[in-house]
Amino acid sequence: MKIAVVMHSDDGQRYGVTVPDLAGCFSAGDSLESALDAVKESVELHLEGLLEEGYEMPNIVPISLHQKNPDYKDGIWALVDVDTSIFEGEAEKIAITLPKLLLKRIDDYTHAKHLTRSVFLAEAARAAMRL
Repeated sequence: MKIAVVMHSDDGQRYGVTVPDLAGCFSAGDSLESALDAVKESVELHLEGLLEEGYEMPNIVPISLHQKNPDYKDGIWALVDVDTSIFEGEAEKIAITLPKLLLKRIDDYTHAKHLTRSVFLAEAARAAMRL
């Protein structure tokens, strides 16, 4: 899942990072790169805490909606890719029905990319739901 973050700096060297979709999730770093590395860990810990407390995965909105917020004026925007699959629980086997041609296309694609059907379908579902 890609999560929007916004960075601000008072001195052009050290950066504070805010995660607009996750209230209370902040981080910082002594450079842009270290700030982005630190915020990825902060997001993962924040999500883990929410789920342990029984909250659902928060909705992630497009970055363009956050960019209109005056609180984030003059910020530097980035998307941080966070693997949320570890928060989704155990895998569950299901039976689905797909048109034969679609299944062949999926199989051709997954074979070329060295993926399984399950991985492909899970990634497609996450992308469709913007998770």
